[in-house]
Amino acid sequence: MTHPIPAAGGSDEPARPLRAGIVGTGGISELHAQALAAVDGAELVGVADLDPERARAFAERWSRASGPLVEPVADLDALLALDLDVLHVCTPPAVHAEQALAAFAAGVHVVCEKPAALSLAELKTMTDAAAAAGRQLAIVFQQRTGTAAAHVRALLADGALGRPLVATCQTLWYRPQSYFDVPWRGTWASEGGGPTLGHGIHQIDLLAHLLGDWASVSGQLWRLGRETETEDVSTAVLTFANGVVASVVTSALSPREVSSVRIDTELATVTVDHLYGHGHENWRITPAPGVEQRPEWELPAVEEGSGHVPLVREVYEALRSGAPLPAVAAAPARSLEIVTALYSSAATGRTVTPATLRDDPARLRSLESPVTDLRR
Repeated sequence: MTHPIPAAGGSDEPARPLRAGIVGTGGISELHAQALAAVDGAELVGVADLDPERARAFAERWSRASGPLVEPVADLDALLALDLDVLHVCTPPAVHAEQALAAFAAGVHVVCEKPAALSLAELKTMTDAAAAAGRQLAIVFQQRTGTAAAHVRALLADGALGRPLVATCQTLWYRPQSYFDVPWRGTWASEGGGPTLGHGIHQIDLLAHLLGDWASVSGQLWRLGRETETEDVSTAVLTFANGVVASVVTSALSPREVSSVRIDTELATVTVDHLYGHGHENWRITPAPGVEQRPEWELPAVEEGSGHVPLVREVYEALRSGAPLPAVAAAPARSLEIVTALYSSAATGRTVTPATLRDDPARLRSLESPVTDLRR
């Protein structure tokens, strides 16, 4: 059944809140519940998890926090039967596509944690199903959000910083062996890829959100310190259609953790250094020698940091009005294309472009790739 979305306007009566459900009650689901509680026009009504006790505890906690009763149910079918408008997918990535397809078949929009799918082929089944059902698929890349990111993106698009030239993108995180020992992690079959897909994709996505279409990727996969099927480090040179050349490093072995994007333009250097989220204090615009700081470069007086709240708010505003998804949730395949190109380049030894990526059907179906093992 296809659920009509209540219109926001055109009537004296306020539109009812959109009814939301969450499948999967791991750590990331707390951020979704917090966002739903903070956003006008959204109402969390149900939750499902393989562990009934965990689902019950989650439902009790958020029933108290958000007001409306949150019902714990046995499975996804029961959750979709609660007359949902939106399903939030917070499960491991191996089941994202299956759950999203079930939601679209029920006429329900989907907000899905990254990575949205284990492959571009799988993601295409999701986007095709969304289009056929007339529903929306929003992927959670919350690093795109926040007033600073929006401001810098506008400056780059308007040419206010001059032509962007060179960039670095670093995801230097630390995960002990116990992290990879969780059954679904560290395997091509269940996690889809290593830290490049699971961790680095956030900063890669932010970089592409700021700079636009990608042009080529030359990448390498390394296993340096962990017992895992996948890589624990990757390196790449990424170019963009506007001529920017970027160096990209992703690591799960770095004790001093940082997430960093730097873009050097003709007039200034833009940097954001943070870990899992950024506010104005994490961003800096440094003029080039001989260039004066310009008033239009200043960050907005009113600040909002990155996070799930602004993303969910903008997505729900679009769903309620019938507008296209906002920039913070659009282009669902862009960063997965870049990551897939990195794995493809490592597998084939070639520089990969958007056109030649289609010449590697194996990587379109699965990111499994040979990894250079340099462990002692």
